[in-house]
Amino acid sequence: MAIPKTTPQADVDLSQRKGGGHRPALHQPLPERLRPRTLGEVVGQQQVLGAGMPLRLAFESGRPHSCILWGPPGVGKTTIARLMADAFDAQFIAISAVLGGVKDIREAVEKAEAARSGLMPQRTIVFVDEVHRFNKSQQDAFLPHVESGLFTFIGATTENPSFEVNSALLSRAAVYVLQSLTAEDLKQIVAKAQAVQAVPAMEDEALERLIAYADGDARRLLNTLETLAITAEQAQIGTITDAWLLQVLGERMRRYDKGGEQFYDTISALHKSVRGSDPDAALYWLVRMLDGGADPRYMARRIVRMAWEDIGLADPRALQIANDAAATYERLGSPEGELALAQAVIYLAMAPKSNAGYKAYNQMKALVKTEGTRPIPMHLRNAPTKMMKDLDWGKGYRYAHDEEGGFAAGEDYFPEGMDNPHFYQPVPRGLEIKIGEKLAHLQQLNAEAAEKRKP
Repeated sequence: MAIPKTTPQADVDLSQRKGGGHRPALHQPLPERLRPRTLGEVVGQQQVLGAGMPLRLAFESGRPHSCILWGPPGVGKTTIARLMADAFDAQFIAISAVLGGVKDIREAVEKAEAARSGLMPQRTIVFVDEVHRFNKSQQDAFLPHVESGLFTFIGATTENPSFEVNSALLSRAAVYVLQSLTAEDLKQIVAKAQAVQAVPAMEDEALERLIAYADGDARRLLNTLETLAITAEQAQIGTITDAWLLQVLGERMRRYDKGGEQFYDTISALHKSVRGSDPDAALYWLVRMLDGGADPRYMARRIVRMAWEDIGLADPRALQIANDAAATYERLGSPEGELALAQAVIYLAMAPKSNAGYKAYNQMKALVKTEGTRPIPMHLRNAPTKMMKDLDWGKGYRYAHDEEGGFAAGEDYFPEGMDNPHFYQPVPRGLEIKIGEKLAHLQQLNAEAAEKRKP
């Protein structure tokens, strides 16, 4: 019995359906030969495609809806979009936000209108790859057509949609988060390739190295498998060994998005490991970033920032070591200079922590923004000319060095009528223990001076 178009079965072989194409020929690239034709063939992403999960239910409902697929490269975003078009017997229009523009959007609208008004009306799915590359006006161009139902919009992005996609478009699309494929997922893909005799047998050590090399990216894995298969055939190698794999791949490289979300997530992990006083974890994230191609100079700047934000005056040596590490890298370069960065990260992780200065600075910034501009007290003003002195600028100022203990007890350095908010509160760690004791002593002297001034 025919399957009604309004209630498609997610696991029907889409290559046999209208618009589904045909089974890939042997001469096609390996990624195309292994491209899933049903949801059941999709490897991974069971958190959205498994039984009862949101995206699976969308397929089974027969009612496509606009959505954004957010995840790292090579996890199946394009595949899922194509499966959705096939499942709903919809015209599939793909736009690359890297290469496309308003002209492509206009053409997609025309095609969608033609498909809807034809003799056999057909739905349209417009798939925009790397949607975060479109600017606001380009993203806005989709809105009226998404609202009118002319087409279903599917965007794919490696960046956080809440930052990169217009709120108006985001509010009209469900967001599905896709994850990097696990090692077991990738091994399934290798097994599928070997099942169609596209890849030779492989030693366990070689397989493990290949899976690590792919780093959760199915596209990278499949492209590498195809390269290995061609090379093995030319070399007449029946089994891929670990030694041969190393020879073909060269130095193992990791996928690393130097400007995207993964980059900043890793920086966050490094910073939080330093703050959490875990030197091994901090060193791990630093090395991962350097191994992935992060600019050591950028890392040096971040390390200096960590010293000021999370250690501050609890251990001023951390600030010096961070700056010295940055200077050392400038003198030595890579790879020797990277050792200085590593040592700095270890020291920062083990240093006493204080964000007292960081908090006080942010609180004072917020206060100044809301306070308005209060007049500077006369006794604090500079009086370089006779006229200014005649106007009493600087009059009554007490020179601290001439006071007992080098401290003018009871002197007020805030604008008139403004109380000291006491934002800076030293923590009981490191040097700030001594700073806190000194601050408490000075505040006591101020309190005693205030008592003496009382009538």
